[in-house]
Amino acid sequence: MYSSRNLLSVPAPGLCTQVPRRDSSSALSGRSVTSQPTGLIFGPWKLLANAINISPLPIITTPKVGRSSLSVVLTGDNSTMVNVEEDIDNIGLISLDPGLEPYKDHFKYRMKRYLDQKKLIETHEGSLEEFALGYSKFGFNREEGFIVYREWVPAAQEAEVVGDFNGWDGVNHKMEKNQFGVWSIRIPDSDGNPAIPHASRVKVRFKHSNEVWVDRIPAWINYATQDPTKFAAPYDGVYWDPPPSERYQFKYPRPPKPQAPRIYEAHVGMSSSESRINTYREFADDVLPRIKANNYNTVQLMAVMEHSYYASFGYHVTNFFAVSSRSGTPEDLKYLIDKAHSLGLRVLMDVIHSHASSNVTDGLNGFDVGQSSQDSYFHTGERGYHELWDSRLFNYSNWEVLRFLLSNLRWWLDEFKFDGFRFDGVTSMLYHHHGINVTFTGNYNEYYSETTDVDAVVYLMLANYLIRNIWPDATVIAEDVSGMPGLGRPVSEGGIGFDYRLAMAIPDKWIDYLKNKEDEEWSMKEITRCLTNRRYTEKCIAYAESHDQAIVGDKTIAFLLMDKEMYTGMSCLTDASPVIERGIALHKMIHFITMALGGDGYLNFMGNEFGHPEWIDFPREGNDFSHDKCRRQWNLVDTEHLRYKFMNNFNRAMNLLDEKFSFLTSEKQIVSSVDEDDKVIVFERGDLVFVFNFHQVNTYEGYKVGCDLPGKYRVALDSDATEFGGLGRVGHDSDHFTTPEGVPGVPETNFNNRPNSFKVLSPARTCVVYYRVEETLEETDNDKSASLTETDIGNKMHSSTISFEGASSSGDKGVGPSKELTETEAL
Repeated sequence: MYSSRNLLSVPAPGLCTQVPRRDSSSALSGRSVTSQPTGLIFGPWKLLANAINISPLPIITTPKVGRSSLSVVLTGDNSTMVNVEEDIDNIGLISLDPGLEPYKDHFKYRMKRYLDQKKLIETHEGSLEEFALGYSKFGFNREEGFIVYREWVPAAQEAEVVGDFNGWDGVNHKMEKNQFGVWSIRIPDSDGNPAIPHASRVKVRFKHSNEVWVDRIPAWINYATQDPTKFAAPYDGVYWDPPPSERYQFKYPRPPKPQAPRIYEAHVGMSSSESRINTYREFADDVLPRIKANNYNTVQLMAVMEHSYYASFGYHVTNFFAVSSRSGTPEDLKYLIDKAHSLGLRVLMDVIHSHASSNVTDGLNGFDVGQSSQDSYFHTGERGYHELWDSRLFNYSNWEVLRFLLSNLRWWLDEFKFDGFRFDGVTSMLYHHHGINVTFTGNYNEYYSETTDVDAVVYLMLANYLIRNIWPDATVIAEDVSGMPGLGRPVSEGGIGFDYRLAMAIPDKWIDYLKNKEDEEWSMKEITRCLTNRRYTEKCIAYAESHDQAIVGDKTIAFLLMDKEMYTGMSCLTDASPVIERGIALHKMIHFITMALGGDGYLNFMGNEFGHPEWIDFPREGNDFSHDKCRRQWNLVDTEHLRYKFMNNFNRAMNLLDEKFSFLTSEKQIVSSVDEDDKVIVFERGDLVFVFNFHQVNTYEGYKVGCDLPGKYRVALDSDATEFGGLGRVGHDSDHFTTPEGVPGVPETNFNNRPNSFKVLSPARTCVVYYRVEETLEETDNDKSASLTETDIGNKMHSSTISFEGASSSGDKGVGPSKELTETEAL
């Protein structure tokens, strides 16, 4: 059987080859991404043969600068190291996984690098937290009677500020350069008012060594806009300093950190049902209530940082401190986040620190004026350019790059009250090869060698340490396809510090099955293996499909299942066709087994909860700049006689099941039966028993399922309920009493290694969850109807008044997660 006790799952070699795959901008901007592996992604418990030695890497030395400096450049010189008192000989990660012992020198090296870097920052900047207040020094800031502007452009020969305030003539606003390449100017107020009016346009103008002057948007700008009346107009920086009466004031505290995040991934711009770009305030008022109604506890916002090309889905960032102006102002985004907090929803930001847009006139790339890597945000030459993404790559060893990126994280946490981040493109950061055309088989040699970008690893360790110090309850997620061990362990153990990694192999498995296999070819063992293949002690966010599976050129799960019949067969006024019946049934099962078995949290992309048809196609030249497929058709789920509501109702109910039973937080995860002939998977998560019957026609009466605890079980959730578009074949008022199996304490004599069993009805293409009823002396009639149906959830979805009388569960329900888990059985 499978158990979450597995420290590591052993992958079959060669299943994880990365090949180029187009994302939303593939047909739009030419950006490609490496695909998620289609097989098993984590390393073996025992090291594979021929472990390599870790070669010495360049050591970063102490910069010889004063405490008050604004810029320090790290070098590759092998001179004096900063003395570090912390003991780095005992790497906690290795005690968790002894298979990492041969790589101890690598862990010691990168831990040393991290501690030295942190010590340098503390010595010269006061603390990491102070260092990350770079936005209070750089960019535009108010001081008494002045606007102070600073910019790091070490290779510039001259610099000046231009904008609406001086008629775009900077002759009277020349900047001065210090020894560290930082240009600055103090602009006095005029008649008691700031010399640069709020919401007016500004740029920095500087001269190259070839005597050519260029205009650039300030790197630390808080807002950037373009002329909406001009096609492809360049962006302008905007001086954003609203008066107190116009500055949004937060009213609600951040919600507490959930034990298990149920994440709703959303793109504000494409969230309108109309063919246009939606606004932050409209999203807050119209979409957030939908998210709350479906029992999610976290919203993950895409495309928040300004990106000049809309079709890049927000992944080609031009202005890192600026809110995307298409959907409103910084104050509007604050309104959205505060509204979410008022509903008890946490808000994560999709942060892109893996690369930057290659745009010159409106992006950070414009500050690279031919200088060396030491004097630039980016590496020079091939190392500074991502060939598939057409973007620039940061030099993470540079002092000012560290200041910029760490301050960027603090800016979004402090100024906008985000509750954490989803770091995009972490695989590209971790390795010099960026995962391009690389196969990750699980061999530890693939993670710890000269191909590892230790500079980036150290940056991510600093980032996670900083985030926790600023906001201890922050949630931080890594998008990593490689499965590097330690990514999701604390920095203090030698890990990189993320809370969760995305389980990126799962959606590719479903897409592969739906595209390439007939139903009878689906392997229950392979599905189960994919869903349970994760490192013990490192948490995963599971998802069946995200925005990646919904972009132009691909299809959503619902569209793969039902295709053209979604246009003709979704009306309840006619009988459902076999295609629609199969599609809705499997849509529910795929999403639910992914949630229940695939990880420690769950993610859904906006619209997939009700089976949104078609794909996402951002406005571009190839579609005459149409927004028709860059929106969400909420009318489909809101129309009572359409079948989309069934998938939505079930999505709401499965989230509610976790809210009531906290099964996602339970360490007790045991797969007791994987039957290829019956096409049935039975497992326990917490004290819930899940029965998934993937057979296309077979219904099993009196199907025997194993369980841990003896007693009486009832239906908690049934995908076949009529409220979810099913046929209503499973009785919800039946009690299922257990029978002891085998010799107590001798698992091999039990039924499927479980000490108890009970019998159920398992219809074809259904999933049913059973909960154990705690017997009481006075059992009421109401005790006998505790299943999750639309009656339960329809009018009560905003409250927590739904009760499961006598229910027993793990997590925060009083019964702790089981620590006595059985050994893994090879399938």
